[in-house]
Amino acid sequence: MIVGVPKEIKIDEYRVAMLPIGVQLLVGAGHGVLIQKGAGIASGYDDAAYAAAGATLVETADEIYGQAELVVKVKEPQPGEIEKLRPGQVVFCFFHFAGSHSLTELCLNRGISAVAYETLADDGGGLPLLAPMSEVAGKLSIQEGAKCLETPMMGRGVLLGGVVGVEPAGVLIIGGGVVGTNAARVAAGLGARVMIMDINLARLRYLAEVLPPNVTTVYCDDHAVQRHLGAVDLVIGAVLNPGGKAPVIIKRTMLSLMKKGAVLVDVSIDQGGCFESSHPTTHREPVFVEEGVIHYCVTNMPAAVGRTSSKALCNATLPYISELANCGLESFIEKSKGLAAALNLHEGKILCSAVAEAFPDLPSAL
Repeated sequence: MIVGVPKEIKIDEYRVAMLPIGVQLLVGAGHGVLIQKGAGIASGYDDAAYAAAGATLVETADEIYGQAELVVKVKEPQPGEIEKLRPGQVVFCFFHFAGSHSLTELCLNRGISAVAYETLADDGGGLPLLAPMSEVAGKLSIQEGAKCLETPMMGRGVLLGGVVGVEPAGVLIIGGGVVGTNAARVAAGLGARVMIMDINLARLRYLAEVLPPNVTTVYCDDHAVQRHLGAVDLVIGAVLNPGGKAPVIIKRTMLSLMKKGAVLVDVSIDQGGCFESSHPTTHREPVFVEEGVIHYCVTNMPAAVGRTSSKALCNATLPYISELANCGLESFIEKSKGLAAALNLHEGKILCSAVAEAFPDLPSAL
């Protein structure tokens, strides 16, 4: 099979979808690998490293999309890339379809087979390709949130961990999954007063056992959210509805409950966001202010640490890329329900129930 890796063109996207070791393993298995020149530079891998591993370097994305049977990316195809996609072509990347009607419709119209990192599941029901980026985003959410609390960033001028004689900041994390757990660890490590919410009592019980003493667990409902919003300085939205649109947890009317200069970091923004007032931002212009509250809603947070993120992502994806290249799409999805769940679009129809639920007007095979 011919596997193609284009250079990412989403604004401020610095990750690459394959490392040189991935090229080496695929070429060793008899596959051809096309790498667009410059694809790995922002992640610390130059063209010479890919050539040495056996890749064929090409100048343009047109050559990738025109020749590759399997296109491997990090982020969803951008408008300039979608028009290059061919019917029947397999594209393996983060799509987050439920966050964009236009992306879903355009990809359906191109007739591609869209295999999504974010819905591929393992035998235990985990999401092994989403997890590493969730770890990065969770840790970054505190790093970026702490920066936004600084006065030059229009924040409250609060140091997350406080100092002797001055209390630390309060951090509310909504969602106790991979993002929320990593955010809680970092915030607690910096000395903040941390509260983490979830609707799964078993998960909260586990978190209470493994997280530091300065982390409190609270069952998540509207009353609890409203009760605690006014007491905290930083709120992390870490809610996940696998493959589907994120539920809105903080409504616009709730912003008035928050302190002026408090910060909202919406890690769920890829799937539409879990704050009603959220809208996508970029690393170049990461924040906006609404009702005195700083909103950080960058849609590709892990790209800020492209080297770490590329290594973490490729460590997770390579076995699945190899399997997909070795056996083809049909055999790949027949291997398990978790692998079948990765196929979101096929032959012009939606196969993922969460995406179909988000866009009932679009053609579905369900």
